[in-house]
Amino acid sequence: MKRNQWMLAGASLLLAGSLAGCASSNNTNAEAEEGNAAAGQTKLVYWSIDRHDSDFIEQKISEYEGLNPDVDIEFKVMADNYAQSVDIAFSSKQAPDILRVDTGNVPTWVKKGYLESFDDYITPEMKSRFESILINEKNTVDGKIYTLPNIGQFWRLIYNVDLFEQAGITEPPTTLAEMVEDAKKITEVGKASGAYGLAGNFKSGSGFERIAHPITTLSKAEGQEGFNFQTGQFDFGMYKETLEALRQIVEDGSMMPGSESLDIDPLRAQFAQGKIGMYFNHSVEPSVYKTQFPTEIRWAAALPPTIDGQQNGASQVISGSYLAMSKDSANKEAAWKFIEWMYSDDVQTAYQEGGYGVSVIPSVAAAAKAPDIPGIEYFLPTKFDGIYPATPFGATEGRLEGTKKMDVFNRYIFTGGDLDKEIQDLNTRYNAALEKAVAAGDTTVEAQPDFNAANLQGSLVIE
Repeated sequence: MKRNQWMLAGASLLLAGSLAGCASSNNTNAEAEEGNAAAGQTKLVYWSIDRHDSDFIEQKISEYEGLNPDVDIEFKVMADNYAQSVDIAFSSKQAPDILRVDTGNVPTWVKKGYLESFDDYITPEMKSRFESILINEKNTVDGKIYTLPNIGQFWRLIYNVDLFEQAGITEPPTTLAEMVEDAKKITEVGKASGAYGLAGNFKSGSGFERIAHPITTLSKAEGQEGFNFQTGQFDFGMYKETLEALRQIVEDGSMMPGSESLDIDPLRAQFAQGKIGMYFNHSVEPSVYKTQFPTEIRWAAALPPTIDGQQNGASQVISGSYLAMSKDSANKEAAWKFIEWMYSDDVQTAYQEGGYGVSVIPSVAAAAKAPDIPGIEYFLPTKFDGIYPATPFGATEGRLEGTKKMDVFNRYIFTGGDLDKEIQDLNTRYNAALEKAVAAGDTTVEAQPDFNAANLQGSLVIE
């Protein structure tokens, strides 16, 4: 294995380096492959954007090369401008054989002709392992598989056990009303020492979503990201109860002051110091408190509360894509064999047990042990977690006229207003933008009248 981690400042450096390499060697892809064949090895080039797991990947590549001495894998970690680097690589005929692909890139890269479908390579047995978690426009395009998922973000309510006990609270909230009341109780006993019931990183565009998406998707059955799959239209009314609860927490004085301008790391630092009773985030948090913000407080996590205590949907798991194969690869069979091995239960189980992420593959979730990270047990898959279909939110907001939903919601949470009027206005403007996105071919998402998020329950675990 050749290890080559690239920390590029921009795609232009890649282009310059690529052209210089071409000028000095005057080799085409075919000539390079011929040289490898003469050496008795098949060379594969593997690009990734992930740095956190590069040591694990390098270890597994070495292991694979030991099992397959006729294969040499060159692994490169791309730090910046990954999508631009991929564009340049394909246009200059220097594309890698194997690519780490992000969910948002899959439809675009398929349309550009970058990706080879897995359909002619994947076995029925392997396909069955992933059937329950394949998502259109995340893994498949026009019915063909281009990538498979591996890990996901499992969202939870994270809470300070010490503050809960001080406030006389014995269990995490299971309803929005309980969350509002618990935040008030914690603030009453903790305010003197600077502790508050709830905080959110509302400076970020995802601040509201980190709270609302887990609550709403577990509470309701029709959609996510404000998109109703049943009607094929945006309906931000699905957030109404959560918005009203957050507004009430602000009015009660139970929201940490300054939350409207808080980023996630400062929030974590405050939580680690015992100043926050509750907040929402995903399965990366145990690693954060093990390494980045070591803490002596007792903390735990639980499934998000719901509107009325009923779990009518499934808590949204953000997942989608992992490895893809280049359509330009001269060694597709060899590339596929390596991809197949990387997706094996053995490798993916080791990935989770090593603490690199929580798997969404049901067979892995059933076999893998929890990694040695305190608190990770709270984030392992349950029957109430599920991966939702892709929504047209990104394509729609790119054509939106007027204020974005995040700004509207944050303004309501911290200053109040006529929520029904705001929701109606958002619905009108987002659905008008959706109509434009559909007409332009930016999205192919259609109404699914039979969609029911409750059917996602149990999809990530083998009982």
